[in-house]
Formats: sequence, C-alpha cells, structure tokens
Amino acid sequence: MKTVIKTPLSIVKDKFGDKAKLVAAVEKLAGEDLWVSRTNKDKGLAHVSNSKLVHLHEVFSTVKEKFGTREKLIAAVLEVEKRTKDEGYKTHLSAYPVPRLFDLYKSASKRASVATKEPKKDAPKKDAPKKDAPKKVADAKPKKAAAPKKA
Repeated sequence: MKTVIKTPLSIVKDKFGDKAKLVAAVEKLAGEDLWVSRTNKDKGLAHVSNSKLVHLHEVFSTVKEKFGTREKLIAAVLEVEKRTKDEGYKTHLSAYPVPRLFDLYKSASKRASVATKEPKKDAPKKDAPKKDAPKKVADAKPKKAAAPKKA
C-alpha cells in the first residue's frame, strides 16, 4: 500500500484554510521575539511559497513553545556547544534567522548526546604473538643507476 504525500497546498488548506490565514499565523508567531526581518518590504510573506511558509510556521511554533525567544534559543545553542562565555560567537549567532539557529541547536544537541554516550565495551583483545616479517635477502644483482637525461 502506498502512502500519499500531501502537497504543500493541501497542508495549507487542511490546517489553515487558505494562504492568507497561514501568512497571518506566521506573522503572529514571528514577532520581535523571533523574527529577523529579511523579507522584501514590497512583497512581504504573501509571495513566499506554501512549503516555506508551512516550514516557518512549524519552526516558529516549536521554538516559541520550547524556548520562547531568539535570545533563549541562542543561549541554548551556546550552552550545548559549551561556548557560553564566547561573546563574539554570540553576536555571530544573533545574525542568524530562527530556522538556521534551530537547525544548529538540533545538530549540536545530537552531537552532544552522541559524545556523552559511552562507547561500547568490546571483549578484551588477546595479545597474539606477532610474527616476525621475513628478512630480505640481498639480491646478487645490484640495481642499475638511472640513465642520464638528454637535454
């Protein structure tokens, strides 16, 4: 049996009714606490594709629920990467948009959780006696010298 993947338009219609309501929901979530304004002032979010808007809504909802503000998300990224005192890195991260920061947080926390897990303990290796490599016997013929290069 095949699973049917919904198109972005069908997701918008199911969850929000139409694109205008989705744009309004994204704008509501993307207040001053979460949004870095990089949109074209003439076009706005109404000209952004449905899939990007759905992704933005999911990310903003998750970040708002989990962290509250961009500053708390940046602090969480710094905490996970163990760079809480690095002010230069903090100002560097403050220029990132929320989706990029959230991806950075997810990947850093995944790396941190893998690093904290103990490696699997293998069975103790038995020290096998090493075999000596056979010694090379000097050939009776000496190697020829390289031929001189012609100019």
